[in-house]
This record gives sequence, structure tokens and C-alpha cells, in this order.
Amino acid sequence: MSEQTPQQSTSQPGRVVVVGAGMAGVQTAVALREQGYTGTVTLIGAEPHQPYDRPPLSKAVLLGTAEGSAFDVDFESLGIELRLGCEALGVRPADHELDTEAGPVPYDVLVLATGAQPLRLPGTEGVPGVHLLRTLDDAERLRPVLAAQHRIVVVGAGWIGAEFATAAREAGCEVTVVEAADRPLAGALPAEVAARMTAWYADSGAELRTGARVERVEPGLVELADGTRLAADAVVVGIGARPATGWLAGSGVELGADGEVVADAHLRTSAADVYAVGDCASFPSARYGARLLVHHWDNALQGPRTVAANVLGELPVTYDPVPYFWSEQFGRFVQYAGHHAGADRTVWRGDPASPAWTVCWLREDRLVALLAVGRPRDLAQGRRLIESGRRMDPAALPDPARPLKDATAD
Repeated sequence: MSEQTPQQSTSQPGRVVVVGAGMAGVQTAVALREQGYTGTVTLIGAEPHQPYDRPPLSKAVLLGTAEGSAFDVDFESLGIELRLGCEALGVRPADHELDTEAGPVPYDVLVLATGAQPLRLPGTEGVPGVHLLRTLDDAERLRPVLAAQHRIVVVGAGWIGAEFATAAREAGCEVTVVEAADRPLAGALPAEVAARMTAWYADSGAELRTGARVERVEPGLVELADGTRLAADAVVVGIGARPATGWLAGSGVELGADGEVVADAHLRTSAADVYAVGDCASFPSARYGARLLVHHWDNALQGPRTVAANVLGELPVTYDPVPYFWSEQFGRFVQYAGHHAGADRTVWRGDPASPAWTVCWLREDRLVALLAVGRPRDLAQGRRLIESGRRMDPAALPDPARPLKDATAD
């Protein structure tokens, strides 16, 4: 997102309370200080741990090459009050109070940054050996499983399933991934693109079973709907996530169909003096003509700057980023920028059977999204082209030797 320089208000709110101590919450607190806020900032987190970054959980922390991933933020010197191990229970906008396990917390401005929570596989609650991978505690419980080189069944071939399978294979585990859809990443990418990633599993030594629905899980066993029985010392569930907003029921804060907080273009909610940012909130994108719900790290990094600017500024600042995320899986660095829904043309750069290739999505000859595998330069240039809205030359795009920035029509 481009740099914002909002005008500063002559009067600042006295108390800003941020609920959620993940990336979005921490960055909101930091951005407020960076942009000149001098009032009280309170950061409330449900987990007892020092606020930490999540991407390393499926990599270095899981494999034991790092003990943790705490943010390198000096909260004390920034004057940010931390209240950790404190769960939010509700909010009363009319009273400007947040209800928590430790009692009510008054606010002048409230920022909702509670992120998302993983979906659980029905019928598996309380079954020994069934794991999720979302928190630091989850990663620490899984670390000895990988160290013991157990037989692992991963349910779900989405981004988190692929990343966990990658780490498990690197640790020497026997890995079977079961996916109910007919391909990996079925909910994230078109079939023609996701199909190109199917071979990555076998190349790494993992078994991928598509069209495979789990019937039941018991200790040491996963049974599929077709009667197949898979031995499993551990089961890792990665079937998606849902905004962690159940605690807002009855608060008057509008929630969308997926349970997300419905924010406007300035990341304000339906309740006065309440903002929402990160995985828990959707926002309208004028760039794409759609409301976006983005469950990725970069959104949690960029959005807080807009929230801070709008808390402090007289003129509202609009949030309309080019979404971006990355994934490291099976020895490949995968990057995505944009939003491909609504594209009217797909153009491939390079051979998708090779280690490095890119797929571009165009709408009216303008680049709206791209997926780059092992081609970070394509991603960097493509992201800027999406932001600028320049017209592309579809005839020049397929040549992978030609820089993407030189494949424009103007």
C-alpha cells in the first residue's frame, strides 16, 4: 500500500484498546505510536505468551530450529500496556466498554484484531493424537511428533496442510494427505492451476489422496468414506479457518456471512469508534469491485497503518491494497498477489512442469493477479503493475525471459 500522510487531529482519543495480540493487533499498537498518538494504548491477548508471529510456527518452530517467534517490539518503551492471558467476552458500544475475563475495560476507540480460528474436524474433539496448527502451543505439541518420525495423516490440502506436510517430510515422517476435493488448494486457486501442484506431493515422498472424505478418526486410525483405513500415529487437521468473532454475538457489531466483522473502506465497523483489521474483518475493494476477506500475513501488516491513520486523522484514509501472500512448500517458494476472481484471461509464463513458472490473470488486458512459483521478480514487478493498472500486452506476457514490466502495452 502506498505511504499515507494523514492530517493530524487537534484532539486525540484518550484510550485506544486493541483486542488481539497477533500481527494485526501488535502492528496497530505500534502504528499508533509511530504516527504520533500520545494517549493510552492497551493491547489485550487471549494467549499468555509474549505476542508472536505465526508463519514460523509451520516451519522453524515446528522443526525445532527456533524456540519461538516473539515480535521484536519493545512494548514498554513504546508505552503499550500488555494484558495477556485475558480473553475478550463481549463489547458494549453504547457504554464504550469491552468485557473481558478480568472485568470491563473502558475505551474511547476499540480495534478488533482477533484474527481467525482453525476449523475442527467434526467428531474429533477429545480424540488423542488429533492436532491443529494455529498457536505456539499447537506447534510445541507437534514438535515431538515430528521428531519421533511418526506416521502422520494430514486432513486438508490447503496452504497450511501443504506447509505442514512439507515440514513433516523434512523431519522424516511418513505423510498421507487426504483432501475431500479433487485437487489441492481447491478453494484458493482455479483447477487448471492447482492441478499443476498435485505432483509436488509425490515428488516430496508424501501421498496425496484427493476425493477422500474422512468418515471417522480414532486413536491410531483414520477411516475414509470409501472404507479405506489409514494408520496414523498423529492426525493434523488443516481444513480452513473462520474469523474469531463468536464473542461479538449480540454486540451490535455487524458480522458477515463468514462470521467476519463487516468493515467499511476506512476499516470502521458498524459501531461508533470501533475499527476492525486483519483476518477477522472484510473490507470493500474499489480496485476489485468486491468485498474481500483476506486471511494472510501481509493484510495483517498493512491494515493497521490505515486504522492508526483514521484514528488520528481528520481526513479518512481508504484501505484498498493488492492482497499478497507467500507459501513455502515442497522445496518451492510460492507467491501470490491480487485477486483473480473476475479475470477474463489466463496467461502462463514458463513451463508449469518446471521448477519456476508464473500464471497471470488479466481483466480487459490489465493484470489483476498473478501466482509466481520460484520467480520472485515476476511477483515484485507484477504487484506494481496491478497497483498502477497499466494495460498489458498479452502477446508478450508468455515469454518468461522478458521482464514482466516490459510486457506492457503502453
